[in-house]
Amino acid sequence: MSQPVRIVIVGGGIAGILLATRLGDQLGRSGRASVTLIDSSPTHIWKPMLHTIAAGTRDVQQQQVIYLAHARDHGFTYQPGAMHGLDRSRQLVQLDELRTPEGEVVLGPRTVGYDVLVLSLGSRANDFGVPGVKEHCHFIDSQKQAEAFNAALRARVFRSVAKDESLRVAIVGAGATGVELSAELSRLLDVASSYGDPTVRERLNLTLLESGPRVLAAFPPEISASSQSQLEHIGFRVLTSARVTAAEANGFRHGDGTLVEADLMVWAAGVKAPDFMNNLDGLETNRSNQIVVGASLQSSRDDHVFALGDCASLTLAGHERQLAPTAQVATQQAEHLARHLPGWLAGKPLADFSFRDFGSLVSLSDYNAFGTLGRFGLFRGGFIRGRFAQLSHAMLYRRHQQALHGFRKATLLWTAERINGLVQPKIRLT
Repeated sequence: MSQPVRIVIVGGGIAGILLATRLGDQLGRSGRASVTLIDSSPTHIWKPMLHTIAAGTRDVQQQQVIYLAHARDHGFTYQPGAMHGLDRSRQLVQLDELRTPEGEVVLGPRTVGYDVLVLSLGSRANDFGVPGVKEHCHFIDSQKQAEAFNAALRARVFRSVAKDESLRVAIVGAGATGVELSAELSRLLDVASSYGDPTVRERLNLTLLESGPRVLAAFPPEISASSQSQLEHIGFRVLTSARVTAAEANGFRHGDGTLVEADLMVWAAGVKAPDFMNNLDGLETNRSNQIVVGASLQSSRDDHVFALGDCASLTLAGHERQLAPTAQVATQQAEHLARHLPGWLAGKPLADFSFRDFGSLVSLSDYNAFGTLGRFGLFRGGFIRGRFAQLSHAMLYRRHQQALHGFRKATLLWTAERINGLVQPKIRLT
């Protein structure tokens, strides 16, 4: 009796967990394939939500998906570990040793065999080699980093109140993460002002630095202008065309050497795949370490290695630029591969991926939201703002939950979140 095909998915982000869920349901339950998901974290968080976890305005315990439990419910297996290399000739994924948070080695370096490999390792901010960034800045690329920033933030807020001093925050990168984090920090302190010190919001001194000529460069100019105006209206300083040359212990140097002083520094600029992916065992990569793939989502040099989401570089026919690293792209690619991979395993050709642009949304917490509705769906090509845009933004996450859990469980999760919101503090206090 032949062994089931070994499908290994590395990275449990938006694309990875969705693909593992669908393939586990289709192939894993029936024994037609063994589906394995590998991730260094034990839990999944929807990445566009990380800025709320960092600010402490959303309960991480309610939002995370535990891989082990989710795997049991959907016919795949979960292995903890961080990939560091690949042996394509032997079809082996190489994993680092596994340690406890205290540093104790649980498992040594090991390998996992595959017949089909899907890389969905996501992306992280790119420091571009700027001196001092790694030493002095927080990053918001993972749940672990978001929670580390939140711990540092709460300590600084308490110090600010106790010592009657300002809280200086500087964020480099005015893409969606930087802009949304800025607004969420303001909301955090608005709510915190009712917990003892009504002046705590006034202590926030926040500067957002962007090397380009406008914030939210991936959005239409109208959204950039509206978002910057909103940020300035709530009291923030926005510096565009401000190229940061160094990060120091007490702030960022930019331009002619001017220092933007800060107690907390966040680097949210640039996008790149993990460093180990650069020319990964001969696979073609670009300068951002992304795997170059064709329209079938197969890597250009190995048909048994696929790449999805932020760690993949795909330029569609008739387009000059590669697809942007967005949740929308990652979701559609995972759905496409889940739909067509079973047929490919049975000998059918793989269909080409086509992207449907449903627009882009940015939420400035409770203050406002802006978006475009893309070339598909209702009100195509339109510009939205206010409550409708906020609702549309919130529905993106609800659709992700439904894709993972089904309508019934997703509805129960939403209901539980609403109930907990009535009885629990609106922000993280401990």
